[in-house]
Amino acid sequence: MKIQQSYWVRSLSYTLLEQFSAVIFGLGSVLLLLRVLPKDDFGIWALFLTVAAFIEVARNGLVQNALIKHLTSLNPDEPDFHRQYAQINTASAVINIGLTVMSIVLLIVFAALLSALWQAPQLKTMLYIYALSTTAMLPFSQFTFLQQANFNFKGVFWASFCRQGSFFVMVAAAYLLQAATLIHIAFFHAIAAGIGAAVSCGFAIKYMQFSQNVSAVWVKQLIRYGKYVFGTNLGAMLHKSIDKFMLGSLIGTGAVAIYDLATRINNLMEVPVTAAATVVFPQSTRSSAAGGQGGLKELYQKSVAAVLALLLPAILIVLLFPSWIIWIIGGSKYADTAPLLQITVLYSLFLPFARQFGTMFDAIGKPRINFYFVLFGTLLNILFNYFFIMRFGVMGAAYATLLVFVITFVFNQMLLAKELKLQTAHIFTQIWKYYQLLWRALAHRVMAQTTPPQPKTSSPQPKTQNHESTTI
Repeated sequence: MKIQQSYWVRSLSYTLLEQFSAVIFGLGSVLLLLRVLPKDDFGIWALFLTVAAFIEVARNGLVQNALIKHLTSLNPDEPDFHRQYAQINTASAVINIGLTVMSIVLLIVFAALLSALWQAPQLKTMLYIYALSTTAMLPFSQFTFLQQANFNFKGVFWASFCRQGSFFVMVAAAYLLQAATLIHIAFFHAIAAGIGAAVSCGFAIKYMQFSQNVSAVWVKQLIRYGKYVFGTNLGAMLHKSIDKFMLGSLIGTGAVAIYDLATRINNLMEVPVTAAATVVFPQSTRSSAAGGQGGLKELYQKSVAAVLALLLPAILIVLLFPSWIIWIIGGSKYADTAPLLQITVLYSLFLPFARQFGTMFDAIGKPRINFYFVLFGTLLNILFNYFFIMRFGVMGAAYATLLVFVITFVFNQMLLAKELKLQTAHIFTQIWKYYQLLWRALAHRVMAQTTPPQPKTSSPQPKTQNHESTTI
């Protein structure tokens, strides 16, 4: 039991540190870029990062979950454990290499088209530069996934920290030297990916076991599992990004800049969501392999409740003080983003449910259900965004996406109720229990500090009689 608790505390701590450091460094870079780049250029940078995220999310979908699931499902006591481990590792690396090559080809082919679609001439060169970044992300991702499969999150944190931190340092230097251009920033992005890959390699060396030959059986098996997660991740990314794409094509990159600022602030809300999903997945696959449907249900309820308990106070603060938050982060020229922020922050209410929904269905070996579900949400988002943006402009993108979150929340809870006998009301009950525990802990701490120490009283000593011997 203590070992299990130690895993959760250690893993969640490193994962939270990784997510928070990424968001803090990212927010720091944004603070500088918002002040040095015109609105249109910042919108181009947001579109560049969105295209880059598509590639990395696709890589994660096809490689990450398949590698983690199959490595964690192996029994270390079996005689051929090391042989299977090496074959799975090799097959996964081959898939990752193939996906990277395909990504570079697509970048070269579509760079000019995307640049013309969003009327962003610099974007073409930036996407060519990103071919260097995605090459560096090949070892970075492979070694990161390998560490996660071995329940070790320390190296994952340090690799991400060095990658994000080095990018921030380069952006800060360019800002101070007044030399921050979109092309320079794209190069900084590639250099930072290389630094992160080197650090990740150093931590993952002890887990590197490769076979001399590539097992076609394992390649097919990993692709068979990963293809649904791959499609799910792409669909989820399109679901998340379609508003920016449509704003860029229907209104312009300036509108993208305004909307991206609001969604970037919400990225802070995604830190505990992503951290919980990263840590829960390896354990959920193990619980599923052991046939623990009841354990999966409890895992979903407690993880969603814990994340929501963290998010609710932050969401309330954003709803009450949106103008102050926008002024601090973006400055006065982005003041018109405050009403948009109040709508987009409501996305965070539904994110824990959606993320852990995908984690549960991936863990029980039904990734295609998650894929079809995300595809449904993506199609809805495309349809709603088109009509709402045409009717309400930038605010329409926020209204459309929020409506899709509400609709998909209702359906994913229905599916979970059918599959895991989940009762959504228990999640809100669990949130209340977490707050009660926190209140008791705080009250105990306050009482311990305010109560004066009691004077020590010495216990009465029993009287003893000395019997002196007398001589008669």
